[in-house]
Amino acid sequence: MPEPVMLPADFADAPISIWRRGLNSLVTLAAIGAVVLVLLPLGAVFGYLIYRGIGSINWAFLTQIPKPPGEAGGGMANAIGGSVYILLIASIFGVPLGIGAGIYLSEYGRGTRFGNLIRFTADVLNGVPSIIVGIVAYGLVVLTQGHFSALAGGVALAIMMVPTITRTTEEMLLLVPQAVREAAYGLGVSRWRTTLSITLRTATSGVITGVMLAFARVAGETAPLLFTAFGNQYWNWKMSQPTAALSLQIFTYAISPFDEWHRQAWAGALILIVLIVASVGAVRLVANRGMLKGAN
Repeated sequence: MPEPVMLPADFADAPISIWRRGLNSLVTLAAIGAVVLVLLPLGAVFGYLIYRGIGSINWAFLTQIPKPPGEAGGGMANAIGGSVYILLIASIFGVPLGIGAGIYLSEYGRGTRFGNLIRFTADVLNGVPSIIVGIVAYGLVVLTQGHFSALAGGVALAIMMVPTITRTTEEMLLLVPQAVREAAYGLGVSRWRTTLSITLRTATSGVITGVMLAFARVAGETAPLLFTAFGNQYWNWKMSQPTAALSLQIFTYAISPFDEWHRQAWAGALILIVLIVASVGAVRLVANRGMLKGAN
């Protein structure tokens, strides 16, 4: 008499060996341990910054400009506004250029010499030290204008943003199935419209992740701004004038001999981290809600 065949539902009731249970538990614990090791440095940085900087954050710190050296009080309001201003300029230049280059590499430049050259250039530029980028921006913008400016700082940070956005955009677009493009072509949609309205929209989440990675990388840069924006003790909203930035102000205060400035440097570092996390989280939240709304 033939033996009964086990159906799929019967496998769920089959006993699991002790070896498999132990191995499963071991791998699960290893995965949890890896997550803890990843989060531990971030928690340590946040905890120490809160410990050293939270006591110096008050309304005056957020609304006033720096006091003269040696005088107590003052704040970094102009540096906070200057950082947002310079990062906005950098994003205006860097984000469209990076996404455009990524679209070209993915949709039009695959297998071409020019595409390989752009890809190699982006990889090399991604590893160039930030101080070198600052010197290049100094030669291209500052010497041309004849003075330091917020525009020069924005250009320097934009140069650093482009390679990360370019390569991330390319990889995300390559993950979109070719069948999606072919379906659009079959309906008579042009190639450029397919790329912008279908392929890029499908990869929106990954592209935004790349933009946020680039944004977070340049938000705390100091060396490029030393050669370009230079810093300012007062308010400035003109692109052609030197502008304060949080990273510059933190650097200046950290190397000073005044204890009050040292405390404000820790507070400025905490504010900088909070601004980066808040901006990245806000963009991700808006993007996810937009994608869910579009899906519905």
